[in-house]
Parts: sequence; structure tokens; C-alpha cells
Amino acid sequence: MAERRSGSISSRKQPQQARSTELVAAILEAAVQVLAKEGAQRFTTARVADKAGVSVGSLYQYFPNKAAILFRLQSDEWRQTSEMLRDILEDRRDPPPQRLRRLVHAFIQSECDEAEVRGALDDAAPLYRDAPEARAARKAMDGTMAAFLREAAPRSSDAARARAAELISRTIAALGKDFSSRPRTAAEITAYADAVGDMLCAYLKTLRRG
Repeated sequence: MAERRSGSISSRKQPQQARSTELVAAILEAAVQVLAKEGAQRFTTARVADKAGVSVGSLYQYFPNKAAILFRLQSDEWRQTSEMLRDILEDRRDPPPQRLRRLVHAFIQSECDEAEVRGALDDAAPLYRDAPEARAARKAMDGTMAAFLREAAPRSSDAARARAAELISRTIAALGKDFSSRPRTAAEITAYADAVGDMLCAYLKTLRRG
């Protein structure tokens, strides 16, 4: 069956009843499985519908095309990452260096746990990379990191903190993606996260001197 063409990447409608919510959940779970097995290039609405045990017509009630499904999966991933970032970096029970270490460990563990799906979503990124929702998600995460660095390094200049926010975020993302490109043991994950945490905390210590 040919893939339906549409410029929209938003969900067609939101489920209002329990049965509809369960149907959408089944579609998204099937989408994760298809994406992990087939990759972004072979990801189609027909394969997702077949895996979910629903008709393509039922799927189209909620998602107009495959880009909308992929975007929903990516949006959920952005939301989870943003919440993790906020929960850890805004937890003032720990000093800033300890929070940064916790973030590194949590992010790298998450990357390893979901490596197949995240890799496939990266491949599909051109479908939604410039969407308003994508820019909003990046802005929210950037804001959380900026607030953390204002607290952690109050004597540094705005320019220095902005540079640090970009460096820390990009470093964690790039290293996590590269490290999770093949299966890792729990010991390897811990050792690697410790090393990355040491490096970034040393940088944070320098930044805090102003």
C-alpha cells in the first residue's frame, strides 16, 4: 500500500475515550517495535498497523502519515528528556557538581537503554527537525541548563555561561550517542559515565571561578 502523502506531522485528533487511548497506545508501541526492527527507511504506516493489529484506516484516524507517528515518538522522547533534565538539575538537595554527575549517568543510561529507537529517530529527523514543536523542545532544555549554570557559576559572565551550556549539552548528547552505538555492559556504562562526569565537573569547577 502506498504511503499517504500529507504535509502535517501533528496527530489528527486526540483520543477522548478509554478505547481510543488504548488504540493510540497500541499504535505507538507497535511503531517503536517496527522502528527498532526495520529502521526509519523501512518504517511505514502499513507495517505499524499490521504490528498493532488494526486497519490502516483506524491508524489514519489519529496519525495522517508516518511522519506524524515518528514525530509523536520523538516528541515523547523530548518530553521525557526535558523532564529528566529539569528534575535532576533543579534538585537543590545536591550541590551543582553532584547534579551534573547524576545527569550524565541518567542520560547515558537512557541512551544505551533506547539506542535502537533513538538511532532510527535520528535517521528520521529531517521529517520534523524544523517543526515549531522541535524548536520549543530545544528551547525548554536550553532554558533549564541556563538556569542551572546561573546557580552553579554566578560569577561567570553571561557569555561564558551560554558557551558552557552549549558545550555541556552537546558533549553529553554526542558522547551518549556514540557510546550507545553498540551494546554495553552495566560496568562499562558506569565507568564511562563516571569519566564523562569527571571531565564536565572539572570544567564546571573552572567556570565557577569566574
